[in-house]
Amino acid sequence: MAPSCSPINPLHVAVIGAGAAGLVAARELRRESHSVVVFERNTEVGGLWVYTPQSEPDPLSLDPNRTVVHSSVYDSLRTNLPRECMGYSDFPFVPRPEHDESRDPRRYPTHREVLAYLRDFAREFKLVEMVRFGTEVVLVEQDGRKWKIRSRNSDGVSRDEIFDSVVVCNGHYTEPRVAQIPGIDLWPGKQLHSHNYRVPDPFKDQVVVVIGNFASGSDISKDLTGVAKEVHIAARSKPSETYEKLPGADNLWLHPMIETACKDGSIVFKNGKVVQADTIVHCTGYIYHFPFLNTNGYITVDDNCVGPLYKHVFPPALAPGLSFIGLPWMTLLFTLFELQSKWVAAVLSGRVTLPSEDKMMEDTSALYAKRDANGFPKRYTHRLGVVGQAEYLNWIADQIGEPPVEQWRNKELEDGYVRLATQSDTFRDKWDDDHLIAEAYEDFLRQKLISAIPSQIFG
Repeated sequence: MAPSCSPINPLHVAVIGAGAAGLVAARELRRESHSVVVFERNTEVGGLWVYTPQSEPDPLSLDPNRTVVHSSVYDSLRTNLPRECMGYSDFPFVPRPEHDESRDPRRYPTHREVLAYLRDFAREFKLVEMVRFGTEVVLVEQDGRKWKIRSRNSDGVSRDEIFDSVVVCNGHYTEPRVAQIPGIDLWPGKQLHSHNYRVPDPFKDQVVVVIGNFASGSDISKDLTGVAKEVHIAARSKPSETYEKLPGADNLWLHPMIETACKDGSIVFKNGKVVQADTIVHCTGYIYHFPFLNTNGYITVDDNCVGPLYKHVFPPALAPGLSFIGLPWMTLLFTLFELQSKWVAAVLSGRVTLPSEDKMMEDTSALYAKRDANGFPKRYTHRLGVVGQAEYLNWIADQIGEPPVEQWRNKELEDGYVRLATQSDTFRDKWDDDHLIAEAYEDFLRQKLISAIPSQIFG
């Protein structure tokens, strides 16, 4: 529904996580006059973008009692999308400051540049003052019409507090999804998930099988070619006859998925090829995980479908007291975080109203029925895609009286995914859409978000 003229009703709101989603959620909630506490278990802002050379003691991250390392960032990681389409609407992700050699001005910068941007954002909007660092949320549950949060600080001291609303922004790149491989229990080699991959050095002279050929799989495969004896990519999406020597390295091959792993150390692919492998790296994605959340079974995670959720944000029976920011994927993530946050903040203040619980459930059921009718698995529930993401983001923008997402931003996403799929070895350094870069920076200038186009952009 469109914004109403109702008076703003300030609430006491908890935000879980101070990453890219939690930071903008805190800003938008405060803009709607809510009092905000952000719980962050790390010692700084940035969430998954905070790189650490440390990895988890369990290389597959399957042990529920393991010491969890939040970040999944590897040392060589660069962004998958152009920087100008990644930033928040009123704080563009442009090279800044211009003469700081510690910054990365490239169009597809490293993870360190993204973290620097998030630190800049937090500083610009004075968000750090709302964050409790070193504080992990261990329980979220209803307490009458309010919500109880139990948190634990770095000294192990627990504390219970009551909030009017809880906004979950804890990310979904920490709990790995691992491929199921016939015979793997008897296979003698090593396995790890990309969550625990940092640098290629430990794989020197090894034969490595990488499962997955999207972003992290493609990156890590190329990272390994410089030190490994051979790298073999197993791609579920490829036909069973696939067998290609990939460009850019003389020790990199593409296969279909693994048929079986054998106790003699060999890996058999569905194309019939056999390799003696030392290590398997699972670049197979992540699962949504909310170990702190107790809704008496109302919210479930079934094959990575979190539900029921109205428009991926509000659980109908618990709205608006509980909400989730950042679940959808294959979209303009920072734009998604910002628009969802504006919507949640406006709903909580009473400036925007939600449909009835029944109407929200009806809409959610229709989404699931459409997914099933199209033959998509449950794990694709939150996948938006190029067309779907534009429709979704513009729908939220309309709810809150914001303009639609810029066409240049949507086009950069669309073209960026095409380059990622068709020229994975060069897409970060070669492109043919300078006109979109120009349009983006002209837009930033027109809105007075920047004072000049940085010299690094067009030389």
